[in-house]
Amino acid sequence: MRYAYGLTTALLLGGATATLVTGFPAGAQVAQNEASQMARVAPRAGAPASFADLTEQLQPAVVNISTRQRVQVAGGGNNPFAGTPFEGLFGGGGGSTPQTREAQSLGSGFIVSADGYIVTNNHVITAEGKGEIESITVIMPDGTEYPAKLIGKDAQSDLAVLKITASKPLPFVKFGDSSKARVGDWVLAIGNPFGLGGTVTAGIISAVYRNTGAGGAYDRYLQTDASINRGNSGGPMFDMNGQVIGINNAIFSPTGGSVGIGFSIPAEIASPIVEKLMKGQAIERGYLGVTIQQLNEDLADSMGLEHNKGEFIQSVVPDGAGAKAGIQAGDVVVKVNGKEVTRDQTLSFLVANTAPGTRIPIELIRNGRRQTLTATVAKRPSDDELQQSFDPSTDQDGDAFNNPPKQQGESAVQKALGLSVTPLTPQIARQIGAAEGTRGLVIVGVDPSSDAGQKGLTRGFVILSANNAPVTTQADLENAIKAAKADGRSAILLRIQPRGQQAVYMPVRLR
Repeated sequence: MRYAYGLTTALLLGGATATLVTGFPAGAQVAQNEASQMARVAPRAGAPASFADLTEQLQPAVVNISTRQRVQVAGGGNNPFAGTPFEGLFGGGGGSTPQTREAQSLGSGFIVSADGYIVTNNHVITAEGKGEIESITVIMPDGTEYPAKLIGKDAQSDLAVLKITASKPLPFVKFGDSSKARVGDWVLAIGNPFGLGGTVTAGIISAVYRNTGAGGAYDRYLQTDASINRGNSGGPMFDMNGQVIGINNAIFSPTGGSVGIGFSIPAEIASPIVEKLMKGQAIERGYLGVTIQQLNEDLADSMGLEHNKGEFIQSVVPDGAGAKAGIQAGDVVVKVNGKEVTRDQTLSFLVANTAPGTRIPIELIRNGRRQTLTATVAKRPSDDELQQSFDPSTDQDGDAFNNPPKQQGESAVQKALGLSVTPLTPQIARQIGAAEGTRGLVIVGVDPSSDAGQKGLTRGFVILSANNAPVTTQADLENAIKAAKADGRSAILLRIQPRGQQAVYMPVRLR
């Protein structure tokens, strides 16, 4: 369970082991939410007097999922104090053999075919840390348990498909059309909160296509106030026609419990992925090879643009699809294949859901001017291939860096940005580990009360450009500040080279 606070989501695992018992209706070869079946149980339009008939019809297809896993723990040997502050006093130190412990997790899922295919969240059947899943058990509403086989999983969408084998056809449900969901519609969530199997909660849809700020290809959810808690992960969210329009996935909460803000993966996103996983097919996503940042107020002000319309390109992977199309760091992408890039329809989402090999127009703003490029979408590499490591340079202080030339009074840069800078000489470049050929101004002092200080700028960082113009002297930076003020901007866009990391763009507010 990861707790959410602020803008973070929490995955809904865990709980006790108790389950409730219900029975099976007849006719399992027909989906429990088939239109002919739902006609007699779906509530009339408006506020329903009861959800009982709807629940009775749908609940048999919702299951509990339990995993048994072996998790690696610190310490080893026969040390009874392993994992405590006294471990080192009684042996079993760093050279000891790693030990493991058993752990369990509980989640929810739902059957999508009479022959036993089950949909759940990937995190429900994924081990903690370096642990390994030893077994997965599916518990039916009547208490019957089946060993489950993992058919396929996809970490990016947080979806997984399991398979159980039963002696008779199983009750199942089908996906509905989440694109028709509207704010204010009634919904039912059925699942396994805190291990209390077969729990039903009702609420309304609070938002559609909610972007939680987590980023990624599928940061797009249905938001509901139906109570969703730990253990609800992977369970279905039904509309009043009994159709699965969402898969309960995460919550927004400072406590770990429901505070009325829950998130479900929309069926229109989940259904095609589940279909491929059931067939054993790989999930391919589009990829441009760029790192992006939301065009927030500071960035927009520094560039003289409207905020929250478009996304900012921080860097471009050499020889990637974006680079080949001509996309550059500092561009603002505003449309992809004719669709506007917004907070709810991000660049990541639009590109990831485009088939690799597709040629698409990309409209962007560069230095205040709009232009359109054509990109051939590439296939997204695996997570392992995307991981990059940096070796931060060792701090090698020297006189040129620690004792920059003294200035009389406060400079214009210090007044406007709260920064003290000096030209990046070859000697200073060696001392701070800057790459050969780097040109710019090195930061030698930061006022912690300034916006630059609040945003983490510190000594040893190099300013490469200001408002997309190279800066190699203090006069260059002063001129950029004057130009920004003359344009009525309240911030300036700096390109910063942190020590041992990739260069990034950062808007800094003027004082």
